[in-house]
Amino acid sequence: MYARNAINAYSQVGVETGAMSASPHRLIVMLFDGARAAIASARFHMDAGDIPAKGNAISKAIDIIVNGLNAALDHQAGGDIAADLEALYDYMSRRLLQANLRNDAALLTEVDGLLATLASAWAQIGEQPPAAAQAQAPAPLLVVEN
Repeated sequence: MYARNAINAYSQVGVETGAMSASPHRLIVMLFDGARAAIASARFHMDAGDIPAKGNAISKAIDIIVNGLNAALDHQAGGDIAADLEALYDYMSRRLLQANLRNDAALLTEVDGLLATLASAWAQIGEQPPAAAQAQAPAPLLVVEN
């Protein structure tokens, strides 16, 4: 019991330290990772029949999605993409709530899959500064010689 508390305290310090030194891109990666880890924990507790722990894990995932990922959206710069992501985050939150109420692991799997897809797309964006991303000219699709 004490070792578990010590491990939890240590991991919390590690997360806080990582967040304080992370770039904005890395923070979003950490949010995706945290939400997916909470869903994995919820699935574990659901399988074990630990209802309170399952509920806490699902609440954590919802909190990360709503107060982390959704709150980070820039609606002025993001336009339609930000609006679409906001709707998707709302959908995910509702599905997680349903998973908790129905004790439905398939709903956890659905939301985890959505998060995995978004996390993969986000990872492909990389951490290029905006100026560097714009400075790179696209490769020509076809070279025509006269």
